[in-house]
Amino acid sequence: MASAPWLTITRGTAPLVVSIPHTGIDLAGLENRLVSPWLGRRDCDWWIDKLYDFATDLGATVVHTAISRTVIDVNRDPSGASLYPGQATTGLCPTETFDGDPLYRAGEEPGPSEIDERREKFFAPYHAALQAEIDRLRGLHEKIVVYDCHSIRSVLPRLFEGILPVFNLGTNDGTSADPALQAMIGQIMAETGEAYVVNGRFKGGWITRHFGQPHQGVHALQMELSNRGYMREPDGKGMPDNWPVPYDAEFAAPIRATLRKILEAATSWARV
Repeated sequence: MASAPWLTITRGTAPLVVSIPHTGIDLAGLENRLVSPWLGRRDCDWWIDKLYDFATDLGATVVHTAISRTVIDVNRDPSGASLYPGQATTGLCPTETFDGDPLYRAGEEPGPSEIDERREKFFAPYHAALQAEIDRLRGLHEKIVVYDCHSIRSVLPRLFEGILPVFNLGTNDGTSADPALQAMIGQIMAETGEAYVVNGRFKGGWITRHFGQPHQGVHALQMELSNRGYMREPDGKGMPDNWPVPYDAEFAAPIRATLRKILEAATSWARV
């Protein structure tokens, strides 16, 4: 079912909500105000919706926005406060890319009233949809898992040192999900032989922190994947002639199998 042209909600009955907040490339009419439309889409979580398209086969409920994070980032604190104080990050309505490149032409940045308008138009409905699906599934299950899907370039000096692990699981330092669930997924990541970390640079954004309420039967996880885990990621920032690379189902198959195993394990855990 679709509640808005840009907001898609696919309902299942399993105790699993899959949130896909950053694959949108709809710039909501901002193209002429940006340095370039390509730059406005560069930090998209490319192909994550394709990578996880098996989730509905598991009975998961999927909530997805087509609006670009450049318009408004639905995984940030709606007040505008930083989720990572003291560390470089992008804001609720970002004015620069992950690399620090300006997104807007001079004088075209959004002001407070426009940010309020975007929050009401795009942020609030996405979170209302997540809350409604969480409430519906909690009516069916004693506990559920909210799984927030993300990806990012493997090397981003402004945000982190060195090369990011392939798998980055966040539970807000263990507060958004049961330790047993965290350990179970940690074991699956370890068995891949790929680099992984739990609550490293990415501990979970606003979705994980806001909705993760283990004492109320809602366990939230953020999975941040390094692009190299499922894409033939080019070196550097990526340029219009090489970014994004096309989705390659064969190349992505190994990590996709692991992600399916993770979602199956989370669903089974929630049913116990």
